[in-house]
Amino acid sequence: MQFGLIGGVLGHSYSCEIHAAIADYEYELRELKPEEVHPFIEKREFRGINVTIPYKQTVMPFLDEISETAMAIGAVNTIVNRDGRLYGYNTDFFGMTAMLEKHGVELKGKKALVLGTGGTSKTANAVADSLGAAEILTVSRTKTEKTVTYEEALSLHTDAEIIINTTPVGMFPHGCGRPVDISLFPDLSGVADAIYNPLRTNLVLDALERGIPACGGLYMLSAQGVKASALFRDIPCDASLVEKAFTQVENGKKNIVLIGMPTSGKTSVGTLVAEKTGRAFYDTDDITREIVGMPIHEYIRENGEAEFRKKEKEAVAKAAEYSGAVIATGGGAVLDKDNVRALKRNGTLVFLNRPLEKLQAAGDRPLSDDYGKLVKMYETRLPVYMKAADIVIDGDITVSEAADTVIKEMKL
Repeated sequence: MQFGLIGGVLGHSYSCEIHAAIADYEYELRELKPEEVHPFIEKREFRGINVTIPYKQTVMPFLDEISETAMAIGAVNTIVNRDGRLYGYNTDFFGMTAMLEKHGVELKGKKALVLGTGGTSKTANAVADSLGAAEILTVSRTKTEKTVTYEEALSLHTDAEIIINTTPVGMFPHGCGRPVDISLFPDLSGVADAIYNPLRTNLVLDALERGIPACGGLYMLSAQGVKASALFRDIPCDASLVEKAFTQVENGKKNIVLIGMPTSGKTSVGTLVAEKTGRAFYDTDDITREIVGMPIHEYIRENGEAEFRKKEKEAVAKAAEYSGAVIATGGGAVLDKDNVRALKRNGTLVFLNRPLEKLQAAGDRPLSDDYGKLVKMYETRLPVYMKAADIVIDGDITVSEAADTVIKEMKL
């Protein structure tokens, strides 16, 4: 290995893509068991590596020199091999600082809660202190001299103004989780989550829905990667590469989710967008059909709409876990707020706003099999689509024009 990443479980990692956007070298992922860490480090068969959960503290005794920043934080996430001597650094400090500043999460003079006690938690504490936080409390499941419990946080510290999550709660493949309910913190003015997969965790979405500045960890990952790459190659850090790496990886990982009325062209447009961008295409109606084992209109007629919506919800949850895909949804999928939330974790919702007069009632669609039902459905659903959408596309154009517009709006 020349350059790479070591950690416990790395299936969720975007580090290869980050480093590919930064420089022209091979970057490998190496999952290690706890007993394999020391032998791996001792062999010194690498030029530079990043270190992630749960080994940011484990590696420290095996290094020859550790930077003042990493030593003060008590965690190393970057190791450079210089002529057989191992130097440890903490580029997460640079990354988290850049992330907070980029997204307007201001800590100066504020009370902050740092959730978790691992290496990233130590970094978050150091960053919060450097940015002038008035008070910093570390929240843990276990009470210690240096931490408060989640129960104490919810009973004694609901005046917190900043929350920084460094736990894996909400991380793929368990994206439904959230470490705390931010509605219990009325003074909250900023939220940051070190998790980058999904792109927006429930914690981040909760904050954004309340108009609170919030960010996921991809910008932090991008920034620390740029800093680490400079250390690997012993060159000055080019901060301008952070935006490039972040944008390139975010665009590559973000799903394009098409929403809209039945017969608005979601499947046709989505298929063409996928072809033009080289992305995989999924249709939640197709996934639902696989789940129920029969055509959807037959299932609805036999079991009712309510039962269909339950199965559709399973299909949406499955589709929402993809990344870098194009997803066409059923016309009523966004009526369920949980579906919208799931799709937004990794996706941008694009509403194909086709005029009512261009839509068609169809016999194989029992919920809109005559024009009267279609009109009522349109009037009911239009405000739902508009509220859920991140981007609205004029649907009164050709499929090719609509696909090109989606690609342009997504900056692909």
